[in-house]
Amino acid sequence: MSDAFAGQTVETVRRKLTARFKSGAIDSAELDARILVGAALGLDLTGLIAAAARPVTPDQAMRLEDLARRRLAGEPVARILGTKEFWGLPLQLSAATLVPRPDTETVVELALEMLRPGPDPERGLRIADIGTGSGAILLALLSELPDAYGIGTDVSVAALRIASRNAARLGFASRAAFIACDYAAALSEPFDLMVSNPPYIRSADIAGLATEVRDHDPLVALDGGADGLDAYRVLIPQAARRLAPGGILVVEAGHDQSGDIGELMTAAGLTQQKPPRADLAGIRRAVAGRKLPP
Repeated sequence: MSDAFAGQTVETVRRKLTARFKSGAIDSAELDARILVGAALGLDLTGLIAAAARPVTPDQAMRLEDLARRRLAGEPVARILGTKEFWGLPLQLSAATLVPRPDTETVVELALEMLRPGPDPERGLRIADIGTGSGAILLALLSELPDAYGIGTDVSVAALRIASRNAARLGFASRAAFIACDYAAALSEPFDLMVSNPPYIRSADIAGLATEVRDHDPLVALDGGADGLDAYRVLIPQAARRLAPGGILVVEAGHDQSGDIGELMTAAGLTQQKPPRADLAGIRRAVAGRKLPP
C-alpha cells in the first residue's frame, strides 16, 4: 500500500484511501480517510487543503499504511489516534476506556436541564460520575458549571489514570477527583447530581456488536448481564442513598430500557419529573430521577 502512496499528491492519496475504505465497507470512508491522512502527515483540515498538491514522502506513506491497516481491521479512528472529542472537549483514551459517543451527550443535556433552577447559589454543586471511564460526562459538566466540584469513580485504575490526565489537561484538576471503587460504594458525601453511563448491553447481544465496539471497547464497560440491567440494580439504590434532598440522578439507557430503569428509580425513592431524553436516533437515551426532600 505504501508504494501506492509514496510520491503521490496528498489529494490523490486521500482519494485512494477513501476508495479503499469504501471497498472495505467502512461507512465513514471519506471522513476516516481525511482524518488518517492528516494524522500521518501531521496536518489539520486546513493544512490538508493547503498541501493538496504536495507529494507524500516514503516515511509518511509508511505511517499512513499502518494507520490504514488498523482501520481496515476494524479498529475505530478514535482508538488509532488515542483521542476523541466529547462535548467539544478533546479527551485522551486508552484500552481501559470506552470511546465516548455523541449519544452520551444526552446525559449531559438532561442533567443541565434538571439543574435549572439550581440549588443554593451560595455553594458549589457536588457531582459524582459513576463509571467515569475517560471522564467524559464529568468533565463536560464541569466545563458548563464553573463552581461545581466532581468525583469520578471506576473499577479500573487504568481508566482513572486517563480520566485524571484528561482533567489536568483541560484545566479541571482542582475541581475533580477520582476514586477506584465498585459504582458508588466508596462515596459517602451527599451529592447534588450523580450521572452514569453504566454497562447496559445484554450479554447475548455482545457477539453481534459492531467490530469497532465488540473488539476494542472494554467488555466490563459493555456487558450489562442477561437483561442489560444488572448495573442499574446496583447503581440506582446506591445513588439514591447518596443524593442530597432534591438531588438528581441521570443515567444513560440502552434501547427499550428507559421504562425498566424508571421503575428501578421509583422503587429507590426517586421521582421522574421529566421524560427520558431521546438521542438523534429517537432512542430514549437519558433517564433522570430526583430525590424529593422529606
